[in-house]
Amino acid sequence: MSRPTYTCRHCGRSISATTPSGEQRSHCAICLHARHGCGERMVPLSIAVAASKEWMIVHRCSGCAELSTAAISSDDNHLVLMRIAVRPLSMPPFPLELFSEL
Repeated sequence: MSRPTYTCRHCGRSISATTPSGEQRSHCAICLHARHGCGERMVPLSIAVAASKEWMIVHRCSGCAELSTAAISSDDNHLVLMRIAVRPLSMPPFPLELFSEL
């Protein structure tokens, strides 16, 4: 029996409406974008670790700027997850030359 699918409004791909564990999916497994309650696009910003040690995607609404988190699923795009996770390391808010003597 196949799981219900929907079309991602950001990347246009057809994705499963549920995760492999059977939970309701809150974001696209391919591009990791989501849809906010106000109807605007939720952009993936970063990866966070919850107190339960579960990894979460941090999203920001492009309309109202509200932040939210969504649990990472086993079928989420691993390359996009890694790109989001290392983004802060690739753009530090200070010059790295300050630490050259360490």
